[in-house]
Amino acid sequence: MLRITKSRQRTSRNLKWSKLLVIVVAWGIIGLLVSIYDYFVLQSLMAGTIQPKNGFIANILYNLGIGILAACIGGSFLTFYVHEKFRDSPYWKSIALVGCSFLVVSSFLIWLVAIVQMLIETNGTWNLAILKVYLFDPSHVKNLLLWLLVVMFTQITLQVNDKFGPQILINFILGKYHNPKEETRIFMFVDLISSTTIAERLGYEKYHLFLRDYYADITNSILNNRGDIYQYIGDEVVISWRVTTSLTDDCFRCYVDMRNAIAMKKKKYEASYGIVPDFKAGLHYGKVMMGEIGIIKRELTFSGDVLNTTSRIQGKCNEFSVKILVSDELLALIPDNQIYQRIPLGNIELRGKESRVAISTVELQMAVDS
Repeated sequence: MLRITKSRQRTSRNLKWSKLLVIVVAWGIIGLLVSIYDYFVLQSLMAGTIQPKNGFIANILYNLGIGILAACIGGSFLTFYVHEKFRDSPYWKSIALVGCSFLVVSSFLIWLVAIVQMLIETNGTWNLAILKVYLFDPSHVKNLLLWLLVVMFTQITLQVNDKFGPQILINFILGKYHNPKEETRIFMFVDLISSTTIAERLGYEKYHLFLRDYYADITNSILNNRGDIYQYIGDEVVISWRVTTSLTDDCFRCYVDMRNAIAMKKKKYEASYGIVPDFKAGLHYGKVMMGEIGIIKRELTFSGDVLNTTSRIQGKCNEFSVKILVSDELLALIPDNQIYQRIPLGNIELRGKESRVAISTVELQMAVDS
């Protein structure tokens, strides 16, 4: 029994706030480095004949403050609006929007700061000559170009991070999986029902758009429940969770949230395609080796028997006329907190497995999250 639940909004917000925190720290460091560079370059070029207007510490505090303030405003715009609103758009559109928005806002701020500086210096009297001095300061061009590059690079980094998945990009950079590591993970294979029939009905171009919308609509449900998207394989998506000592029922919550997400978009699918997507899922857990492979288009891959077993379990959904199958081994790990009711289906033979595997289906009863 499925009841409509609220998505893990708290987890979603935490992901966004963590991204914003990284942007604030990074831009603050950039502001610090810029101030140090400007100060010593000016000292070097002038050979001490012209002293900077402000002292070294004052310059650092000023540029550091500007960097952090800009990160709080600009980073929030990137993280909470652009990155969400244009997640499913071509990369160039969001990058162009960010660049144009930055130029417009920065130009306005330059005018505003120039006017304030003029009024301070003239004790509130309008003086066009002094305004022009502040307005056409050559340092504005340098700052505009520098921070334009910083802002656009930040947006590109956010998009690349989405390409790899949360935490994966930083793991690549740090070389965490350069040498294979053994991990214990839960896997959920989610397969679109009647995909061949849908493709024949819609035609391949429209079917591709249908798949893109389907995957886009279930993405937040996966991320909000701390799932890692391992692969898209045609009409199938493979999701995994790292097993920890504080194992939760995230995989079940993810399954229900995905169903709720599609149900909420039912009218959209009916209007656009005349078909509402439905899916079946198989879940299992076990040890895998995780590591980087490839030189060009390098990827993080899993290898282990658990992948084949999970795929085979999912393939039995039609045989038992159910939409979710779970290995009893995995059910033994998940806390019995009354969100699911187990319905045993017995021990079955799976292709490629010598021993039989005990599986069950589950009826999920999800209370509304507070």
